[in-house]
Amino acid sequence: MNLLAAIASFIKVVESGSIVAAAKALGVSAAAVSQTLNRLETHLGVRLLQRTTRSMALTEPGAIYYAKVRQIAADLESAQSSITTRDGALQGRLSIASTRAFGRHVLAPLIAEFTLRHPSLLIELSTTDGKINHIQDGIDLSLRIKPQLEDGIVARKIVSLPFILCASPAYLERAGSPQSPDELQHHACLAFRYPLDGRFLRCGFLRDGQRYDANLNVTAISDDVDALAHMAVNGAGITRLAEFVAAPFIERGQLVPLFEASAVVEPMDIFACVQERAALNAKVRAFLDCLTEHLAQRWPMVRAALPASGDERGAEDIRQANPAK
Repeated sequence: MNLLAAIASFIKVVESGSIVAAAKALGVSAAAVSQTLNRLETHLGVRLLQRTTRSMALTEPGAIYYAKVRQIAADLESAQSSITTRDGALQGRLSIASTRAFGRHVLAPLIAEFTLRHPSLLIELSTTDGKINHIQDGIDLSLRIKPQLEDGIVARKIVSLPFILCASPAYLERAGSPQSPDELQHHACLAFRYPLDGRFLRCGFLRDGQRYDANLNVTAISDDVDALAHMAVNGAGITRLAEFVAAPFIERGQLVPLFEASAVVEPMDIFACVQERAALNAKVRAFLDCLTEHLAQRWPMVRAALPASGDERGAEDIRQANPAK
């Protein structure tokens, strides 16, 4: 039996809450995880987990063992991540989670460049506009918007992404072009719905240093930004898109930006998140360096990603994330 691998499986089961969830995070079958746990318990001569068809809980010896091995496993993982090959190449797996649109349009092209720099790394990218759980899903680094922030993670804003209100030439010819955000209440508007809580994404603007929301006449809704873009291209109405989504359509003349001279569309902040400072290993830092370099080339005012453990530079931006604040 590979004792370290068995301990890692045990920790993953405890932290994810079930054998099935642990198996998914580890990339193996639930039966394999269950067998590994049985072998570990036989090796130790104690029952670590009380398991039934409906529930699972640590036994008293299991709780003691988990408390001891959890930090040891974290230290071993950190040590392993710092090991390099003879030519200095990073090795192992790097799991990244992101919002759908940011993952598709910004991270996916960047990962192609990053893997050329670090060919010995295995990169896994998960995209979701829902909840992200670093522990249960085995995520090393997540890139989130503010509504996805939660207590207990370390987060720092790395970029404010510009947004654009736009519509197709056909729609504007048919319905007229609004001259100010106040006129949006008289136009067909396409809204994004957060999968997290079902709310619409607010259509915010900045004027004279003050933020305000425009009243929208919502005629179509989607929880997919790319779907909204294609609705707009086909004349369904006016929508709010990240610049990286809208730019190709604008360049091809399929969408027309609105209010460029009269109002500034509120940008959206992107946060780099890790479960804890100890998770800022060499692989995560290398990707963050590559990401911030890429973002700085495209958008101004990009921040350094996350300080080193124990380094308080930029500490005003480091916090235990809380979406209510």
